[in-house]
Amino acid sequence: MADSSDNVNPAPAIDETPISPSRPDPQRKNSLEQHLKHRPVRQELVKKNILPASNAAPGLIAQQKELEKHMRADSLNERIAHRPSPEALIKEGVLHEDPRSP
Repeated sequence: MADSSDNVNPAPAIDETPISPSRPDPQRKNSLEQHLKHRPVRQELVKKNILPASNAAPGLIAQQKELEKHMRADSLNERIAHRPSPEALIKEGVLHEDPRSP
């Protein structure tokens, strides 16, 4: 019977060379720190629509946006319900003919 150690392949050599250069560039090393020093303030990010204007918790922002959307829809529906009819606008001279007629 053959020795079982003859059939086992030797483990491949592991490359342990560092991924980054051995002497990193000092400017690159401090680049995150430099970027953080020059990052814009929150108000500027809100003005550019990068951050939401709300101070609500992140989990509530989606619900807050949905509520604002429904409030705008309700406001528009209320205004549409109280707008004058085309006949009234023709009498006042705002319209010259009924826009609903073909």
